Amino acid sequence: MAAATGKSSKTGNDGGASPDLDADIRQLRADIAKLTEQLNVTGEHSYRTARRAAKEGVEQLKVQSEAAMEGLRSNAKDLEEQILTAVREKPVTSLAIAAGIGFLFAMMSRR
Repeated sequence: MAAATGKSSKTGNDGGASPDLDADIRQLRADIAKLTEQLNVTGEHSYRTARRAAKEGVEQLKVQSEAAMEGLRSNAKDLEEQILTAVREKPVTSLAIAAGIGFLFAMMSRR
């Protein structure tokens, strides 16, 4: 009986919703609106954070690639200097090695 009386007091005599239920619905709508707004803000914040992280990653890769290129240039320059030194010290040996390599390339290209 207590449940039946509680039910009738909430629905009222005309079958409409009680003021408490209307207030609860308004509160739920307001809460949903606030949550939606917070989700939008969080999504924008996450997007900005991801974009910033990607930009920093690109900058870091750029710096690393420039350092790698500089290292390769340095190694190539060192190798060139070593070859020039070897040719100056032993020109006949260098000429014979070059002729041998040329002969090997010529033999391979005929096949």
